[in-house]
Amino acid sequence: MLNTPRVTFLGHSTVAIEDSGVRLLTDPLLRGRVGHLRRHVKAVDSQAWSNLDGVLISHLHHDHFDRRSLELLDRATRIIVPAGGGALVRELGFSSVEEVVAGDNLSFGSVTVTAVHAEHDDGRGPRSSHRAQPVGYVIEGSSRTYFAGDTDIFSEMDRIGQPQLDLALIPVWGWGPTLGPGHLDPRSAAEALAMLGARSAVPIHWGTLYPFGLARLRPRALSDPPHLFKRYAADLAPQSEVKILAPGQWTAV
Repeated sequence: MLNTPRVTFLGHSTVAIEDSGVRLLTDPLLRGRVGHLRRHVKAVDSQAWSNLDGVLISHLHHDHFDRRSLELLDRATRIIVPAGGGALVRELGFSSVEEVVAGDNLSFGSVTVTAVHAEHDDGRGPRSSHRAQPVGYVIEGSSRTYFAGDTDIFSEMDRIGQPQLDLALIPVWGWGPTLGPGHLDPRSAAEALAMLGARSAVPIHWGTLYPFGLARLRPRALSDPPHLFKRYAADLAPQSEVKILAPGQWTAV
């Protein structure tokens, strides 16, 4: 385990965060398809989900809370999930499950994780009665990293950047050619970055999942969003360095 803080983008909203000897994984999506969505980047190496100290789940939508991906993990893994989602995790056989709401603090060794507000739909899907208010997470060890999960801009977002963030993991798109409410597009993601004031940012939630058959007809949503985000951020958040990572690539924090 490296002591130098770093993050590895594994695709969509799945990021391995390593800081102060602690290894956390966000919103695990570790397989090649989810429903009608197909993975359009290389498969996740199984080493990515080994030796985890914890998993941070932002909300219950199927592209963030994927049961079959969670089933790949050791059942002793500590799982953090928004309040209302614990039963879904426990029924998979996990023994260490904690439900959080915005403002809750957790410790992983010398690393502190704080759940923060996210502006997003709280359901799981049209055929599910499960609901849990989405959250993001701030991970503080030798660096300070914000994982936004899925969110729209909200008025208190600037508070997350106090004290200053070293890195913001910001969603810049979704899994199709258009976006629904409760998401950031490249421009609004740059506006969010300006509010956060992070020293650097890595765009996430883009280019990984896409509906069957659409990739050849409307491919630009698979590749354009992070570059548009970087362009907007140069104007709106010039204090922040944008680092575009392909799935499997990492950067120091």
